[in-house]
Amino acid sequence: MNTTQLECFMEVANFLNFSRAAEHLRITQPAVSHQITALEDELGVKLFQRTSKSVRLTKEGYLFTQYAGEILKLSRLSKARMKETQQTAPTRLVIGCRNPTELRFLVPALRQLRTDQPEVLPVLRLIPFDSLENLLAEGEIHMMFSYQEAVPAKAKYREVAQVRMVCICSEKHPLAEYETLTIQQLLEGGRIAACRPRVCPPGLLAVQNQAIGVRETQEILFCDNQEVMLPLVEAGYAFAVIADTPYARLPGLRYIPLPEFEPLSFGASYMPEGNSPLLRRFLTLLRESAAHGAQRQEKEGPGL
Repeated sequence: MNTTQLECFMEVANFLNFSRAAEHLRITQPAVSHQITALEDELGVKLFQRTSKSVRLTKEGYLFTQYAGEILKLSRLSKARMKETQQTAPTRLVIGCRNPTELRFLVPALRQLRTDQPEVLPVLRLIPFDSLENLLAEGEIHMMFSYQEAVPAKAKYREVAQVRMVCICSEKHPLAEYETLTIQQLLEGGRIAACRPRVCPPGLLAVQNQAIGVRETQEILFCDNQEVMLPLVEAGYAFAVIADTPYARLPGLRYIPLPEFEPLSFGASYMPEGNSPLLRRFLTLLRESAAHGAQRQEKEGPGL
């Protein structure tokens, strides 16, 4: 049973004439007859008494007019409600993040977006890197963060910040006394916590590998992600090498620059067809907030 069959039934019941019903529905009379026959077959009853001169509703036909009318009324109401919902729904900006660091980086720009464009509702997705790339390619998210050297295939890239590489350690770690550090000092700095290659951009991975050097296995804490690595660093088990993303610093840690290495380009990846005015505006907000955050971190120095 479908709404086309019910509409044909109600029109024939109204006109008691197949030709006039077909004319009103703007379809052919055979099409109307086919729909009525299919409906009668499904219900297992005759809805009309038909002769060469007249059409009359059967007893079952009279009874069915009530049900058919209610079903069509509900169908029209449902369509109207869905259309209304679509018209009043907020504009959504779907952003993919891989870790809490990227979520914290978003906050200042999101605050400004809420002020500038209150009709926009951000949707944040916290998903592993590989899955994010798939969602971006499929159009399920509008943008994701990435480093310039690790932009997903076919995606466009826009830089929002230059992030320098730093050593992070607890305030009681032997390296905490320094204002800057060299690779040689890292090699002599004790146990290191390191993330797996897929989590690190190539530039950061290269520095991390230099810092690992020829350490014994027991001097390396291999971590699946930053969420695992940071508690170990905070607890003093090891130091780590990370990118110093604006607004992502944690209290109680030292962020010590590694001036031997050039900063990394950090930004947003998006598909060419998703380059909307809303996305361009938000990327501008991200760039502005990142610049402010970087200035604040520069004044803070290594922290603590």
